[in-house]
Amino acid sequence: MTATRKRKASGAGAVASFPGLFIVAGLFYAFLYFPILVLVAYSFNSGKRSMVWKGFGIDWYGRVFTNDAILASAFNSLVVATVATILSTMIATAGALALARGGEFKGKTLSVGLITLPLVVPEIVTAVATLMFFASIGMTFGLGNLIVAHTVFCIPFAFMPIRARLEGMDTTMEQAARDLYSTEWQAFRYVTLPLLMPGIIAGATLAFVISLDDFIISLMVSTAGTTTLPVYIYGMIRQGITPEVNAVSSILFAISLALVTVYWFASKPGK
Repeated sequence: MTATRKRKASGAGAVASFPGLFIVAGLFYAFLYFPILVLVAYSFNSGKRSMVWKGFGIDWYGRVFTNDAILASAFNSLVVATVATILSTMIATAGALALARGGEFKGKTLSVGLITLPLVVPEIVTAVATLMFFASIGMTFGLGNLIVAHTVFCIPFAFMPIRARLEGMDTTMEQAARDLYSTEWQAFRYVTLPLLMPGIIAGATLAFVISLDDFIISLMVSTAGTTTLPVYIYGMIRQGITPEVNAVSSILFAISLALVTVYWFASKPGK
């Protein structure tokens, strides 16, 4: 018994004790993040060539914020991401409440599977199917097409944190509210919703990041005048990589990193 406790205390048999693990992990993280660090570093290059260092400068960031095409694309991305986040989070919250608080019903497992299916279906399949659907019904609403496509695609990303939060919540406070003669709406408004809010914030943040960074669906569905920022960056790369491309990509990466940080704090256990 004592020897077993000592082995557990020393971490024997843990994953961290595997030989070469830290080397493999270090190589993995270097391969994953070193190119991003290089991109960010060269976004401060004062030269006109993206990979030829001429000195430190922030002129390319200034050009980004004075480029009307980039600003228009960024505005489109923000509008689509904001509206899609609001709609997908509302739908995901309603679905999570129905599945987590609606009791057992026929087709419950199937419903969860259908909601989460877009997480495992290749995005190109979803993009092509969405494009064909819009074309078949003659739907040409400009940004409206993008908003609908992004909303549907973001629902499962918002749904997972909200459902996880609901399933981890203690129901005693909700039951106590009902025992004190509150209505179902009052119990939801003053008890369930505040307790669920960290999950809603986490789901909304994740949905916003997914929508803001989405490329494949936006490329398929967008039309003239509705180009989003990732699609515009792709067009810039096709003409040749410049420090301006690095600057735009670095800004988009910084925004995504900040939002993912918010999501991480909002979804931490015990909040």
